[in-house]
Amino acid sequence: MQSAAISLSPSISLPRNNPMHLALCSQRRRLSTVSASSLPSSGVSCSLPPTGWVSSHNPLTRSDVVPLRATAETGEAAESPKSKTADTLVLGILFGFWYLFNIYFNIYNKQVLKVYPYPVTVSLFQFAVGTVIVILMWTLNIYKRPKISGAQLATIFPLAVAHTLGNLFTNVSLGKVAVSFTHTIKAMEPFFSVILSAMFLGEFPTVWIVLSLIPVVGGVGLASMTEASFNWAGFWSAMASNLTNQSRNVLSKKFMVKKEESLDNITLFAVITIMSFFLMVLPTIFMEGIKFTPSYIQAAGLDVKEICIRSILAALCFHAYQQVSYMILQRVSPVTHSVGNCVKRVVVIVSSVLFFRTAVSPLNSIGTGIALAGVFLYSRVKRIKPKAKTA
Repeated sequence: MQSAAISLSPSISLPRNNPMHLALCSQRRRLSTVSASSLPSSGVSCSLPPTGWVSSHNPLTRSDVVPLRATAETGEAAESPKSKTADTLVLGILFGFWYLFNIYFNIYNKQVLKVYPYPVTVSLFQFAVGTVIVILMWTLNIYKRPKISGAQLATIFPLAVAHTLGNLFTNVSLGKVAVSFTHTIKAMEPFFSVILSAMFLGEFPTVWIVLSLIPVVGGVGLASMTEASFNWAGFWSAMASNLTNQSRNVLSKKFMVKKEESLDNITLFAVITIMSFFLMVLPTIFMEGIKFTPSYIQAAGLDVKEICIRSILAALCFHAYQQVSYMILQRVSPVTHSVGNCVKRVVVIVSSVLFFRTAVSPLNSIGTGIALAGVFLYSRVKRIKPKAKTA
């Protein structure tokens, strides 16, 4: 009976410190006391060193690798749901930071522009802080420094110009009207995207997309007519921001496809930030002069420390929310990112109204709500692909 208890065939050779080796040795010694002759040769050597210690040097043999590989594969399969949960958690955290940085950027930026009405200088400072952050990331190897050719820079240059103008016009608008109104106007970005894509890319919208733009335009119009802080400079600046930002997106599609495949979104944003800083230096001096020295700020009756702190915080949040936005875009589809951007605009509008205690009439609220609902509808109908025409 005992002779059938253990049967090891074919012979294997296990390292001496292998747990299976030690277990078999113990089992064989125990059985040998019962019936040594009934146990067949197992091919396992049970001899131990005289000292009783197992050697620490133990290169893996083929018999060691196979069970471990099976265990690893089983573990990966078991951890798959956990991995998905972790990815979802990371994505949720990124969205939270995206919204949070955007809220604080608008609050600090508005506070600075209310007492320091120089949007060109403020824009230059924000690009300067972003440039310092990018250089630090490259220097400390937090992100790999790219190798950019002259041809690549020439291709990126129009995008940098559009990016610079878009942020400049946004700052001009934020300095003239309420934060909530600026973002309500900026809800018209899909309208400009559709027009420019049709003009320069030949991408004509479907009927559903056109219908979704009607509440966007109508809602912005209603909000504009009932806005307490309305003025034409703030309105047209926000509209110009829409035009330039969507021009940047169209240009990236037209000129960057299959030309800059070596540049990911974050690297492209870093290069554009540095180029925007240099593009803003001369216009700032010619348009507003040197208005950022401590002596000038003191002469204007402002607290130098307070202005500097809020300007730095606004600039850090400005770069951070755009950086996080690109990180999210690498994880989700453009349509999902568009939906998230729509929700972000709602969060920014509500938070700014509460923080600054902006006077909002019922009609103004309805107009803003209609516009944002149209943007959300637009992001949803973009999923609908037109049917291919059959011959």
